[in-house]
Amino acid sequence: METGVRKTKWGFAALYGLIGAAIVAVVVLGFVWPTATAQPQHLPVAIAGPADQTATLEDALAERDPSPLDLRDASDRDEAVAMIRDREVYGAILLGPAPEVVVASAASPVAAQALRGVAQELQTQIWAAAQEGLTQQLAALGQALRAGVVPELPAAPEIPTVVVTDVVPLAGGDATGAGLAAAAFPLVLGGILGGVLLVLLVAGVVRRLAGLAVFAVVAGAGIALVLQTWFGILQGPWILNALAAGLGVAATGALIVGFNALIGPAGIGVGAVITMLVGNPLAAAAVPWQFLAEPWGLVGQWFVPGASATLLRTLSYFPDASTLVPWLTIAAWTAAGVVLSLVGHFRSRADVAPPAAQLEA
Repeated sequence: METGVRKTKWGFAALYGLIGAAIVAVVVLGFVWPTATAQPQHLPVAIAGPADQTATLEDALAERDPSPLDLRDASDRDEAVAMIRDREVYGAILLGPAPEVVVASAASPVAAQALRGVAQELQTQIWAAAQEGLTQQLAALGQALRAGVVPELPAAPEIPTVVVTDVVPLAGGDATGAGLAAAAFPLVLGGILGGVLLVLLVAGVVRRLAGLAVFAVVAGAGIALVLQTWFGILQGPWILNALAAGLGVAATGALIVGFNALIGPAGIGVGAVITMLVGNPLAAAAVPWQFLAEPWGLVGQWFVPGASATLLRTLSYFPDASTLVPWLTIAAWTAAGVVLSLVGHFRSRADVAPPAAQLEA
């Protein structure tokens, strides 16, 4: 028989169970909601071709709410492809006598699939227009024959075929793009685990930050080794990929260390919520961020997971595109974690410092 132990009341035990269930529901909602509500909308796509044809397509898209495409004018195919390689758009629609839809699977397999659907719609419209023209020619031919006139048979119409070209395909090691999309979560989890281990095992904020720097370098190299050297998921400069992965891990770990230094053990939870529960679901690693409900897709790009996923994709497949914004975003979060760590460190020292009167004594 237990003695001297104050047991929790039945009502509080049930209440704590309800609170735990509510927390689980919130976590599930946080992870599922962005993906469940994502839909093809506002996808930046270049368009070039005769003015009347582009205007017709723009008018058709304007009738949809939300519009699936955000059309941006390009003077010709070369400019459209350059816009794709600069990551200004996800693809291009080229109208005219030789219609073509240009995609970039490496930018987003989901966006590429959506644009292939656009190509099928264009081909259907071309066939419908050709069938209508043929029907009109047959009607005219029948009228002429009934009038006793033998007309000259028209030449068979040439029906153009919509060509789909992938100008930035995925690498053979990640043919579906699933590997690059899935790599975002280990970066977040690795940063959280690194920060928690440093908080639990290393005494002293400055020493924790030094340990975090070592952890980031080794983790970045290890991630690049697995994802690029081993599986071929990442492409491009190995050292830049390792640096990007390491900085992403460091940013998350720095938040854990910083919030812990500032507010104590509860800071671990705060840092984990910011990166895991908020940043990771909004990262849009598997879909274009424009597909997420507004404005959360754009907001997600300002968190570490979203910026890291964008940075690694750009470094791997789009060497012509600017990476300044994601680099600065991740660096800013890292700096914020360091500042929080130092503020908490010096504040703690000031709190435990003996009064001046005691020092004099």
